Amino acid sequence: MKTRTITAIIAMAVFLPVVIYGQLPLLVMAYLLAIVALKEVLNMKNIKLYSLPGIFSVIALCLIMSPQKSELVSLDYQVPFLILMSLIMLSYTVMSKNKFNFVDASFCMLAVAYVGIGFMYFYETRAAENGLVFILFALLVVWVTDTGAYIFGRLFGKNKLWPEISPNKTIEGFVGGIACSTIIAIIFSINYNMPLSIIPLILVTWLFSMFGQLGDLVESALKRHFDVKDSGNLLPGHGGILDRFDSFIFVLPLMNIFLINFQ
Repeated sequence: MKTRTITAIIAMAVFLPVVIYGQLPLLVMAYLLAIVALKEVLNMKNIKLYSLPGIFSVIALCLIMSPQKSELVSLDYQVPFLILMSLIMLSYTVMSKNKFNFVDASFCMLAVAYVGIGFMYFYETRAAENGLVFILFALLVVWVTDTGAYIFGRLFGKNKLWPEISPNKTIEGFVGGIACSTIIAIIFSINYNMPLSIIPLILVTWLFSMFGQLGDLVESALKRHFDVKDSGNLLPGHGGILDRFDSFIFVLPLMNIFLINFQ
């Protein structure tokens, strides 16, 4: 517990100032976090980041994460390059004589999408109008949901949510986490100029809370499939980067679709 607490304090001391400042430092941090998270996913399948498939995956990740308003990269170039990366990855199955096979190539490209889209929206959310408010909103929704799910699960949990994937999670905890997220919706509705009125904001907050927990389950399913406890060991007591951001990379794209676009 002591190691976990110390790690959390140090991580927050680095993370929050960069998020508050935004701009280039946040973009750099988002890229670094995404590359580490991609490395953690590929490692589960014994694909090294410095291998050819790993390098191709990093290139594809960087393309996906290119800022949407960048003058250097646009969707006109992103899509063709991603198609090219897919073709190169598939071609490598022949060059490797099927030691790197079709399933491996598919895994790499889906890993790139899984990690890249979430972390791309991490930067894009902060760069949006009132972006700091939305980033803090997302962080608090996820944190309060996790805390509420833990408390309700410990106090009232009797029915397992998905024991084959995450044996400790309960339906009561899942619902309790969603209910607790209502607090954040009310606080932000009162104190900030949110794009939605209170009732619609509560409803989309429940959606974010639910999908945040689903994001955690998705990563749990991935780890269980590959029989690993944590995605990595970069954060002592917390596991890897993906272990800490699995909920956010599900919440942030939805926030852009259902909340930020209403500004």
